[in-house]
Amino acid sequence: MSFTNVNSSVTPVLEAADSAALRLLGALAGQDLTLGSAMPSVQRVRVAAGAELFGAEQLHPYVYVVRSGLLKLHYLRADGQEWIKSFSHEGMFFGSLAALSAGGRSSFSVSAIEASELERLDYRELEALAAREPAWLLALYRAMQRFAALKEQRELELLTLTPPERYAAFLAAEPGLAERIPLKDLARFLGITPVSLSRIRARRR
Repeated sequence: MSFTNVNSSVTPVLEAADSAALRLLGALAGQDLTLGSAMPSVQRVRVAAGAELFGAEQLHPYVYVVRSGLLKLHYLRADGQEWIKSFSHEGMFFGSLAALSAGGRSSFSVSAIEASELERLDYRELEALAAREPAWLLALYRAMQRFAALKEQRELELLTLTPPERYAAFLAAEPGLAERIPLKDLARFLGITPVSLSRIRARRR
């Protein structure tokens, strides 16, 4: 069964020394994972601006690291409205946790805001490595810790901050990123209308 989306192009396995994903996982583990005898395969994936990498309810047991570009991770409500959970850009990783378990399906969709180049790792390979190698187990554990911390921070901001405070927090956490994101997408991420975001921006000038 193929898990590849027709909107993206996949090229052959990368060399370990050229892999941003392996460097990131190695940094999380505190050691160079490319020196080991066992490593996962890494594929390079290119997604055109505006194209979908994968959709909700798909079998997609992959973890991605962004080499270049910008993507949005989003839900589509029953009424057709989009809700953006997060953005992912250079040096960040993402994947649908729901899709990583055996037979699981993605709970959200991912689309490229900019033309993007990613690295893709099969989570089943990572799990197999983690079962045998302590360094890989530590890398996965710390990756999940980082994911959980970001999720907790997102929930905190949505539940406790006002829209102007949420916008200020976003600018502080991601300086320069707001200029790369369409107004409607940033508004949806903040949980407000584009008109409200325009007013907040005007008051900050």
